[in-house]
Amino acid sequence: MVLSSANRPRVFRLLFSDPSRTFYCSGDKLSGFVQLEAGPPCRLTSLRVTAAGCARVENRGRSQEVEYLKYEEDIRLEEFLSPDSDGCFLLPAGKSFSFQFGFELPPPGRLVSSFKGKFGSVRYYVRAELQRPSQQALQCEQEFEVEEPLDVNQPDLLAPAAASKQKKVTCMFIPDGQVSISARIDRKGFCEGEEININAKFENTCSRIVVPKAAIIAKHSYSINNQTKVMRQKLTAVRGNPIISGMCDMWQGRTIRVPKLRPTLLGCDIIKVDYALMIYLHIPGSEKLILELPLVIGTIPFSGVGSRTSSMSSQASSSWASIRSAPPSYSNIARDLKVDGPRTPLLHDYDGAEDDDEDGGLFMTISAAGYPPPPPAYSEVDKDAVDPRQAVPVF
Repeated sequence: MVLSSANRPRVFRLLFSDPSRTFYCSGDKLSGFVQLEAGPPCRLTSLRVTAAGCARVENRGRSQEVEYLKYEEDIRLEEFLSPDSDGCFLLPAGKSFSFQFGFELPPPGRLVSSFKGKFGSVRYYVRAELQRPSQQALQCEQEFEVEEPLDVNQPDLLAPAAASKQKKVTCMFIPDGQVSISARIDRKGFCEGEEININAKFENTCSRIVVPKAAIIAKHSYSINNQTKVMRQKLTAVRGNPIISGMCDMWQGRTIRVPKLRPTLLGCDIIKVDYALMIYLHIPGSEKLILELPLVIGTIPFSGVGSRTSSMSSQASSSWASIRSAPPSYSNIARDLKVDGPRTPLLHDYDGAEDDDEDGGLFMTISAAGYPPPPPAYSEVDKDAVDPRQAVPVF
């Protein structure tokens, strides 16, 4: 019998039993088969299937790994192939063989979801290794995704999140008032496609025009030997109307939609994927005032089932929405808008829109003749009152 000079199978591949399945969870069974087919006959020593999963971080020549899955299985070739006198197995020409394998993933709490980032990844794969006599082993592998379920209906994720922050603004080291943000969301847990309702109050007592904005940001943290590198990325954003000096603005249920995102990565020691709702004020000529509220992106969406926590959250939201600011004083506005020239830039757009004026920003034109007088005082008129001069006698 003539053996192949390379002693190499024509077909050597690993396939999963359900190729249409996109991901697996803790406790699921993963099965498949290794397919072998020879052109000329070839001799084999053994066939081993291994499965592995690990998190790996690598940066500037340094690396660190954490293992989450390890499985090994030696396929019994003697059940399908005949051994020769040297203990090797002969793979006959022109015949295809499929060798089954299967194993169960570890229970919940032992795995973390798959992830791929700039400096690290969480990767799972199944590998087949074919040993041949006096030759290098052949390998083939197939990756699979793990997505651990994350239910946003947990009590701690249904609880609201709120915070407030303020900042004093200066101009050439001279105090120039302050700006403040108070914000609240009804819950912390959300899924792809859901909308986040933002209740917020923005106050501006400085001399500049500020712009309120909100954005969903992702924070990726990579750790190597107790040194952590954090990357932040803005994913989607909304903006409000400019707020002039001495005024405030209220967001009552302003919405921002959660885009298609990887779920929050929990349980990994060296890689973290977190999300936050960043609410901030753009202040021309000064650093932004930033407030962040934590977000958890899950896989099981909000069920809408009422609970004591969500009920209290709704009541608090109603109370928040009932807050109204006092009307502005016209005299204060006239004082705050006083400028040196007839056309002075008050705001440069933070996002750098292409349709801005040549000089950039938002302008307010002040008449050279001075400021207009304040409007007359308000008065109330009773529509049902009758002018005594037009009264008609009643007989």
